Amino acid sequence: MDKASLISEDERKTLTEARDRIRAEFLFSHDHRPPTTGRGIHHTALICRDVETTVEWYQNVAGFPVTVLFENRDLAGSTHFFFDVGNGNCLAFFDLPGVEPQPYAEVLGGLHHLAISVPEQQWHEIRARLDDRKIEYFVHSEVSIYTQDPDGARIEFIHDPLGEMYGEPTV
Repeated sequence: MDKASLISEDERKTLTEARDRIRAEFLFSHDHRPPTTGRGIHHTALICRDVETTVEWYQNVAGFPVTVLFENRDLAGSTHFFFDVGNGNCLAFFDLPGVEPQPYAEVLGGLHHLAISVPEQQWHEIRARLDDRKIEYFVHSEVSIYTQDPDGARIEFIHDPLGEMYGEPTV
C-alpha cells in the first residue's frame, strides 16, 4: 500500500537523508548505548516540529537515548522514533512533514505535562544541563523540575520513585 504524502518526492528524499544522518549520529547499538536516566512511564506519543532537535534535546539534555528511528507507516517522509525512559518504557514522537501543527496548547484530550521519574543524582545532572544550556525551568517541592521541550510540551523530571508522588503512593 502506498503511503499518504503531503510532500514532494524530492522533499521526501531530503527527509530520508536527514533521517539516515541522524540515525548514524545518534543511534547507538544496544551494547554501546548510554544508560537511561529514567525509571519509566507508560507509552506516550507526541508530535514534534524537527526530528534532530527533538532527538538532541531528549538524548543530550534529558538523558534518554534514542532507540529506533523509522519512517512513519501512515505518512510518507514522517519519522516515528522512540526514546528509552527506563523500566522498559518508551516515549515516542512523530514529525508530520507537510502538516502545519499549531504551537503547543492545552486542549481537551491533550497533553498537560509528562512526568518522568529519574533517580535523584540524574535529576541534579539534568538540572545542571538545563542551567548550562540556559533552558528555563521551575523546581517544585524540591523533587520536581518543570520545563518545556523544544516544541513547548511541558516536561516534569521527578525524583520520587515510581508509584509515589511527594511521599504519597500513586498506585
